[in-house]
This record gives sequence, structure tokens and C-alpha cells, in this order.
Amino acid sequence: MNKKEINSETSQIAWQELQRFFASGLTIFVCSDIDLVDVAYQFSIDNKTQVEQWLKNEEIAPVSDQQALKWCEENASVWAVVVKPWVLVQS
Repeated sequence: MNKKEINSETSQIAWQELQRFFASGLTIFVCSDIDLVDVAYQFSIDNKTQVEQWLKNEEIAPVSDQQALKWCEENASVWAVVVKPWVLVQS
């Protein structure tokens, strides 16, 4: 999958529609300082070195219970893209 394809699959979605993925531990939060499409691309090519660096720098992380609850309470929408099995989200 290339960046153009990933970009075309990125969309805004109500957080509540992603609850089952969150419950399965498959949602990854991407901070707003980095490009969601770039992160998705690095996941898609299995660039473990880059992904580990982002994790270490806390630029990506599994969505926390607190964040999920806040988004539910706010009826928030997030930007999301699927890179199986992950759903990457950015608010």
C-alpha cells in the first residue's frame, strides 16, 4: 500500500463507531505532531525501527481508557485509517 492509497482511505469517523476495535486493543493514537498517513505507511511496510521510535517518544500509543472515555463523553470524531489489524486514530 502506498501513501496515496492510504490517504484515500483516511477519513473522519465518530469515535463511538470504533469502540469494538478499542475493546480489542487495536486502536493506536497518533499525536498531532506527526502525519497520520506517514505513520500508517510505516505500519504498512512493517518499519519496526520507526514505529518503536515513535512509541519510545510517546508520539504513538495505544488509546488509553481515559482518552476513550473522554471521546465518548464528547461524542468526538477522530481521523482514522486501518492498517490491519490496527486502527490508527488522530484527534
